[in-house]
Amino acid sequence: PAQVLVRVEVTSKKRAFEEAGLLFEGLHGLNRALVAESLFARERLGSTGLGHGVAIPHGRAKGLKEASGAYIRLKAPIPYDSPDGKPVQSLFVLLVPDQANDLHLQVLSELAHRFSNRQLRETLLTTTDPAEAHRLLAEWPAHA
Repeated sequence: PAQVLVRVEVTSKKRAFEEAGLLFEGLHGLNRALVAESLFARERLGSTGLGHGVAIPHGRAKGLKEASGAYIRLKAPIPYDSPDGKPVQSLFVLLVPDQANDLHLQVLSELAHRFSNRQLRETLLTTTDPAEAHRLLAEWPAHA
């Protein structure tokens, strides 16, 4: 639940990535600017927007021992260059250690599978409780 933020007020990808940097700095002691830059570096290769108002920005982080993620729901959708052209309101930010290879691909695949479910996406947009959002994300395959 500490890695879930709901109703975050930002107006751009840049601000969303900065919020993610602040969160990972507070929780894991990572440099917030390096987190945001890692997310932007990956984004320059192509949008991490999935469509349906969801994005999974991801990057590598020096000093991280294992993959770590955070769910950030924005108060209002932001432009994101998603394949369907829709703005994004739900972001799942994934950071992996510098040396991670296949692990992050497995995690990205699992996240994309979960967020492909319309019921999960819609429920996450309505919950105001970070613990509930965390539970939904953690337990979703059991419900599917």
